[in-house]
Formats: sequence, C-alpha cells, structure tokens
Amino acid sequence: MCSYFRSGFFPGLIMYISFSLLCAPSAGCHELLQEASVQPKTETDTLPLTSHSRRRRQLKVEYDMDEGVSPVKTERWEPPDWKKQLRFIREMRSGRDAPVDNMGAEKCYDTDAPEHVRRFQVLVSLMLSSQTKDQVTAAAMQKLRAHGCTVENILSTDDETLGKLIYPVGFWRSKVKYVKLTSAMLQKEFGGDIPDTVEGLVRLPGVGPKMAHLAMDIAWDQVSGIGVDTHVHRISNRLGWLRKLTKNPEETRKALEEWLPRELWSEINWLLVGFGQQVCLPVKPLCSVCSLENSNIYYVLGLS
Repeated sequence: MCSYFRSGFFPGLIMYISFSLLCAPSAGCHELLQEASVQPKTETDTLPLTSHSRRRRQLKVEYDMDEGVSPVKTERWEPPDWKKQLRFIREMRSGRDAPVDNMGAEKCYDTDAPEHVRRFQVLVSLMLSSQTKDQVTAAAMQKLRAHGCTVENILSTDDETLGKLIYPVGFWRSKVKYVKLTSAMLQKEFGGDIPDTVEGLVRLPGVGPKMAHLAMDIAWDQVSGIGVDTHVHRISNRLGWLRKLTKNPEETRKALEEWLPRELWSEINWLLVGFGQQVCLPVKPLCSVCSLENSNIYYVLGLS
C-alpha cells in the first residue's frame, strides 16, 4: 500500500476519476482528455463526419413555353432583289448565243466516244480553258480530238507535238505538263477514267475547285458546288450578291453557296458567264443595253 502511495499511483488514479466525473457532461473536456491521452490516429479518426458534410443537389430547371410563342429563328442572309435581277439576266440570256453556249466545255467532247473518253475530254477542255477564251479552247480541243484525245494517246504524244496541238491557249507550256501528268495519274489510279468526286479531281495536277465542280456537273451529272470563274466572281460582286466583297473566285463560291438555292448552282455558271461575255464586260460594260440598269436594279459598285 505504502509503495503504491509513494509511487503516486493511487493519487493519480483518484485525480483521473475526479477529473472524469467533473468533465463527463462537457464535450470540451472530452476533447481535452483525447488530446491528453497520446494514442495513434486510426483511419476512422481522419475521416470527416458524414453527418455534418454538405451534399450538393442537382437542380433540374425547366421552362414552360408560353402558348402561341414560337422560338426565335435566325434568318438566312440573301441579297435584296436578287430574284428580280436573276429574272432579268435570264431574259437577256434567253438567246443562248454567247461563246460559252456554243464553245464551252459542254460542247468540246466527242459525243460518239465511249463515256470514259467523253469525261476525259471534258476534263481536258476545262484544263485548257483557264485564262483562255472559249473560241481558242474549242479550236485546241478540235485539234486534240482529231489527233485522238484519249489517255493512251496523250501519254504516247511527245511534249512538242502536244504543245503544237493546244497552242495558243494561255500558259500552254504549263498545260502540256499538267495534261501529261494528269493522264498518267488517271491511267495509274483510275483505270483511264476521271475521279467521280471533287476531292479526287483537285488532286490532279492543274485542276482547281472551279474545274472540279464543273467536271462533276458536266461529266458526272452531279452538282457538287458552283463553278466560279472570273465572270461569275466579277458579276456577283457587282450585283451585291455577296455579304461582303470577295478577293478571289474561291471566296465568291463559298459566299454564294451560303445563300443561293442549290437548285440554281448548275445554272448560275453558264448564265453569268454568258452575261459577262456579252453585257457585263470586265472593262467598259455595256450598261446602256442592260435591263438591270433600265429597271433601276443596278450594281452596288455604281458602274455607269
């Protein structure tokens, strides 16, 4: 007994019991006891109390549409009076007597040739037509057809002879190279025929988007896009048919296709090309004979 008292065991025990009894009702004393007792923390000690955690609730918000109220629609932009302008241009083009009508790519192939040969001749005529008047292109195609305008014949023809056949089309030396390279590619990858997609056509040397879309229309009878040349580019800007002025034919094509109904994509090329050849000339347009001026539906650029 004395040894226990001397060691301080019993006094310490009595103090512990007394302290516990005094602090039992208080949560603060309980926390002090926990801090006083040195014990390692277990996993459960470190977890937050779920009873006090805040849960985020996902609220579903619904709106009731008022009866009779329709959703707002975004109106598609289109130029004012374009339908009237188109009607007048159709009237001025009703004679179909422009160079494109008689000597364009649709008139430059051999109608008696097999289908794949006709398609090849359409493609070649389009390649030669760049920066070249229709009259010159038609004459070159006539000489090529007499020589034999097939993939096999073109590949077996030397560059000098081919150059003489297509001269004087614009950039004829470059076109000799492009026609030969394209013919080799058609023979190797397409069995002598031309590709039936725009993506395949623009892979060919010397073939751009305008030629590709026109080839799809004329050779494959498929409307894939608007064929925009310098005439279509110039007149579309003059008429205000574009939301903003464009810098090149490809920009014009994309801008036109944003609003022009698809059923007009094929017609608009030959319509505006012929109009540009006969009336709406690049320099000194014949405004005095233009129905658009006489009807006060005039160019936004103020040509006079």
